[in-house]
Order: sequence, then structure tokens, then C-alpha cells
Amino acid sequence: MPELPEVETARSLIADRALHRRIVDVDDSDSYVARPHAPGELRSALTGRSLTAAHRRGKTLWLETSPVKEDGEEGGGAVAPGGPELGIHLGMSGRIVVTDADGTVAEGGDPYRYDTGPGRARWSRFTLTFADGGSLVLRDPRRLGRVRLNPDIGGLGPDATRVTRAQFRALITKGTIAVKARLLDQSKIAGIGNLLADEILWQARVSPQERVDCLSAAQVNRLYRALRSVLEAALAGGGAHIGDMIAARHPGGTCPRNGRRAHHLVVLARAEAVALFCGLTVAPPAGVQVIALTGTLWVKK
Repeated sequence: MPELPEVETARSLIADRALHRRIVDVDDSDSYVARPHAPGELRSALTGRSLTAAHRRGKTLWLETSPVKEDGEEGGGAVAPGGPELGIHLGMSGRIVVTDADGTVAEGGDPYRYDTGPGRARWSRFTLTFADGGSLVLRDPRRLGRVRLNPDIGGLGPDATRVTRAQFRALITKGTIAVKARLLDQSKIAGIGNLLADEILWQARVSPQERVDCLSAAQVNRLYRALRSVLEAALAGGGAHIGDMIAARHPGGTCPRNGRRAHHLVVLARAEAVALFCGLTVAPPAGVQVIALTGTLWVKK
């Protein structure tokens, strides 16, 4: 699943290769991905414009578009107000594919490349076609991505790459929720997904079960340092999948710190967890080590 670093690769790709290219057609026929817009609504709003800037907060992208002349051409003459913003969310498996005028193709987003087989065309959920013959495509096998006009990002917390130490301390310690769940709450800090959260907790040596109101000042400081370190490495390496303990999240994995075998267990009565005790503050069940919740995989009691 694309997390902040993967979404940043998509944003930078768009900024580098898709800006200032006039849009001559839009395929918005996938009404599920483009909801709540009706087919043709995005085409009407975007045709004749160009993308002028690419932004990101957490896992959400939004693109500024140019104004157009009343006759549909850019520049000069009577100019309409600035264009709408185009919001893109990559969902669980989305990739942005940009084709240049010379046919060169570049991609960014989900690290797993689903688009190498003959079925890849059916995974194209949204397409901008440019006047130079190139295109920008949202390719999404699982069809959980989203495209919409003028997205509301007001419900998102500060971007994880920009949150200050003071903001982090205030946001992370309020309430009684488990710290892993707090890290995943996009309304508090935007951009952290399961892989990043697991790596942050492991590096900080903090149990995912620890209640946020019970975190010590030292634990909060370690979490913030780990957040900065993990994001820096993931951004440099192209994705959240490069973390030291990612392999340990799978059955048979071992802790990179002490070599002990990982176990699975039920935590908080409902959530599946991967276990690797490495000096955490919450005692695990006998013979089991807890490192981090794998996230939203619910199991029956």
C-alpha cells in the first residue's frame, strides 16, 4: 500500500514530467473511482487546462490547474478564474504513470508493479491525455484509489515530514488510545501507514499497545526521533518497504535487533499483531514478543 514516501514519488513525478502540458481529453468513465462526480464531469472541468503545481499532505495529492480562455485556449484574451484542483488518492495499490511526448514512460506510487502483464489496460482508472500525445494515468488494480475535484484536506493533520517536536508531543499523547492506532490516525499526523508505524515503534522500542497517556517523555522523544529517521530513509530509498524490520512482519521473520523469531497473536481483543519483544515496556504473553500491530486485519474472538 502506498504510504507517504510512495505518494511523494508520485507527486515528484507529476511535478517533473506532467506540468504545463495542455489537457485535450479526460477519461473519467470509472464512476466508482471518480465518485461523486458523474462521467464526463471531470472531462468538462479539466479539458483545455494544464496542471500547474503538484502538492501532497500525507497520502493525499492535489494538483493545481490553469485558467482557460473563454474560447478554450490558454493565455491571453478573456481569462476565466483559476482552474479547479484535482485531488488524487492512490488507495491500496495505485500508481501514477506519466508518458512523455516521445513515448518515454515513468511511474511512481505503489512499490509493487502490477502493470507488467497483458491485463494492465483494464487497471487504468483515470487518464489525462495531453496535446503532445502523452498522458497521465492512475493505474489501480484494486480500484480503491480516488479522483475528485477540489478535495477537502481540512480533516488531515500536519504532514509527517513537517510536524514539529512540540506538535508531535501534543498530538501523540492526547487521549487513551494505543500508540500504534494514534500513529495511523491521519487526522492527527498525515502520512503514516502500517509499515512506517511498525518501523517507528520498533526503532523507538515502544510497544504498539502502550496507551498514549502513559508514554514517558523519553518514549515520546524516541518516537519523534524514529519518525524523522524512518521517513528520511524511506524517502531516500523510494518507499516504506525498505525498513529494517519489514521482513520480520511476515511469518517466520526474525527480529533484526536480537534474532528472535516473530510470532502472531491477538492484541486488544480484535487486532492481529506481529510479535518481537525487544525491550518494550509492556510485558508480552509468555514466550511471545510484541513489536507492532499489522493494522486493520480484524479477527473474531
